[in-house]
Amino acid sequence: MEILRAKIFQNYPEVIFGFSTKIGLNRKEPFYFNLSLSVGDDRNIVKENRMAFAKELGLDISQIAFQKQIHSDIISSVENAGVIGESDAMITTKKNLGLAISSADCTPIFIYDKNNSIIAAVHSGWRGTEQKILFKTIDKLIKEFNSEPKNLIIYIGPSIHQKNYEVGEEVAIKFESKYLLKIDNKIYLNVLRANVDQIKKFEIPDEQIEISPLCSFEEKNLLHSYRRDGIKSGRSLGIIAIKG
Repeated sequence: MEILRAKIFQNYPEVIFGFSTKIGLNRKEPFYFNLSLSVGDDRNIVKENRMAFAKELGLDISQIAFQKQIHSDIISSVENAGVIGESDAMITTKKNLGLAISSADCTPIFIYDKNNSIIAAVHSGWRGTEQKILFKTIDKLIKEFNSEPKNLIIYIGPSIHQKNYEVGEEVAIKFESKYLLKIDNKIYLNVLRANVDQIKKFEIPDEQIEISPLCSFEEKNLLHSYRRDGIKSGRSLGIIAIKG
């Protein structure tokens, strides 16, 4: 099984983190090592995959919280594992409780407050980015959980890069021109940069932010991509937790 790790979290041994890839348990096409129950893959296989991935992280599947991602700006405060309902960001203060983000092009963001032992996990596609879900999550951490920007450690996982993310005019008009690239009457959106800019508004030190260089669309042998593979695309999971 190939799992992507965040170098920035390795400085904090109390943080559990891993981001799954297409590679695991010798799974084959079209879904490969898929961790989503909503893409048409065999549910029993997906459950086996989830259990194996959780075990590799030192967790049990019963310790992980899943949200039904709906491309919103809804943020859930999580107390228990299991399916917590519809949202696209989760925050918890609980130890040994994993927060899972499903992704196959959208921007996944994972946050650790090293002073208050709080974690957050955010799913930000173009809709969530336009609604500023990442900004709202950090703002909530500060206003409701007493986090300070200087104590936040952030990892942005693999996502689709601008040159591979063509959008229509109806999407483009929702974003500032600095996030748009026009080539041969086609428009390409930089969702990653838009999310990074939402972080920058809080003056979090650059050395406390790690951005994966991997493009989900380009890493055909490693990462799932809905834009590349369509309805036969599996999903990765990024999971963050704090050891008890």
